[in-house]
Amino acid sequence: MPDLEAVKVDHSSINPEKEFYLDVPAGRTNFHVKGADNCEWGMKDRLSRIFNPKSGNALMLAFDHGQVAGPQTGLERLDVFIPSIAPYIDVLMCTRGALRTCVPPMFNKAIALRYDGGHSIMSTDQNMTHSERLTDIVDAVRLNVSAMAVQVYLGTPDETLSLCNLGETVNEGIRYGIPTLGVVAVGRQMARTPKFFSAATRIIAEYGAQFVKCYYCEDFEKVVAGCPVPIVIAGGKVLPTEQALNMTYRAISDGAHGVDMGRNVFENEDPQAMAQALRKIIHEGATDKEAYEFYLDIKKR
Repeated sequence: MPDLEAVKVDHSSINPEKEFYLDVPAGRTNFHVKGADNCEWGMKDRLSRIFNPKSGNALMLAFDHGQVAGPQTGLERLDVFIPSIAPYIDVLMCTRGALRTCVPPMFNKAIALRYDGGHSIMSTDQNMTHSERLTDIVDAVRLNVSAMAVQVYLGTPDETLSLCNLGETVNEGIRYGIPTLGVVAVGRQMARTPKFFSAATRIIAEYGAQFVKCYYCEDFEKVVAGCPVPIVIAGGKVLPTEQALNMTYRAISDGAHGVDMGRNVFENEDPQAMAQALRKIIHEGATDKEAYEFYLDIKKR
């Protein structure tokens, strides 16, 4: 034991100019992503790449369509299209093949990796609801993705399989700090009602997905309220530009935290102008009318 009498003690006070913020509780932050306050640092970091910390929202571009339908209109040349649109997009939603071959890594964009599949438009099963995981967590980590997207086919014979796919992906994602995006898949014979979307988004969130993608519908504010994680809306079928912007504005106004649009961007008359108009609504709080006027001002003549 040291000789206390030999220890010199400095009784001077702490410099009064130092600021210790004694009135601020320690370790408390208000994280901007709904439902993610208790996630660990890596998960939050990836969610912050997806959801803008200032607006809390995300503009996602879905171009995973080739896995099912081949080279769709507007996506004939991914290596040409993606570099032209990437500056205006927060999150690129794609397959690993498209990512490796057509998305330059210096873009430094958040990536939502399409994690499942197993059918195509040429399949004799026109419902196309049987989907299995096609990659693994090792490849997701290798690709440094920000999220893994899994389709969920509720109300179909493949419901159990798709929910198990979701649960297993969530398990792997939690292990490595990678969020899971649960996608509410809607087939030709599946319901598109507020009741269906309300139940589907809640189920997917309770299975552990950190955010959910579904279609916009009536009573959407109630769908959002019942889902404990952020919802981004799907763009769906091609709409006139003004209508697509209106849908986006209504969704954001009703509580959505972004959109994951595909055809309404890459099949638009001017995809770059459309993406910038969407950003006006999603990140800058513009109305649909203001965004449409902006679109008309900047679109190619």
